Amino acid sequence: MTLITRRRGALLGLASLILAGLFGLFAVPAQAETGTPHLILTLKDGDVDIQLMPEIAPLHVERVIKLTNDGAYNGVVFHRVIEGFMAQTGDVKFGKSDAATFDLSMAGMGGSDMPDVKAEFSPTHYDRGIVGAARSNDPDTFNSQFFITFADAGFLDGQYTVFGKVVSGMEFVDAIKKGDPQSGAVPDPDKIIAAKIVYK
Repeated sequence: MTLITRRRGALLGLASLILAGLFGLFAVPAQAETGTPHLILTLKDGDVDIQLMPEIAPLHVERVIKLTNDGAYNGVVFHRVIEGFMAQTGDVKFGKSDAATFDLSMAGMGGSDMPDVKAEFSPTHYDRGIVGAARSNDPDTFNSQFFITFADAGFLDGQYTVFGKVVSGMEFVDAIKKGDPQSGAVPDPDKIIAAKIVYK
C-alpha cells in the first residue's frame, strides 16, 4: 500500500467519524409512546387489560407505568381479597413473592423507594372493574399498591383516586383466590405473574 493510499484511507476514516458525530448531534430523539396506556396483568387464568386514565390521574398513572416498566409488579401477590368487594395488590417490597424482602405477614405495609403520590380525586364512580389507589388514612400516601373492585363500591367515590378500569379479562379478576371475609387476608395468595404496559 502506498503512502498516498494510506493517507486517503485515514482521511476517509476521519471524515466518517466527523459525520457520525454530526449525525449524533442532530439525531431525532426517540418518539414518546402514543395512544392510551394499558396495564396488562398476567394472572394464573389469563390476561387482564386495564385501561389507565392519565387524563384524571396523571401522577398515579406515571408511577404505575414506571413501576411496571421496572418489573416491580412481577410476582407481587394479591394480599387482601374480599369477596364481592375488591382484590388488592402492588406491595412491591413485602409482597413480591420472589424477592428477599417477601413477607406475607407484612404484605400491605410496604411500597417502593419513591416518594408517595398526592391524591388526584375525580368524580369517576367506583363501578365493577375500577382500579383505585390504595393508601393509608392520609389521602396523599399512594405509593405502589392498588385494588380492583369486584362490584359497585360507590362508598369509595371521591375518597380513593381512580386511575384505571378493566376493559377485558374481568373474569380472571373474579377468579383470584379470596381471603378472610372481614380482613381479606389470603393465606396462600394468587399473584401477578407478569405486568407490562402497552399503548392502544
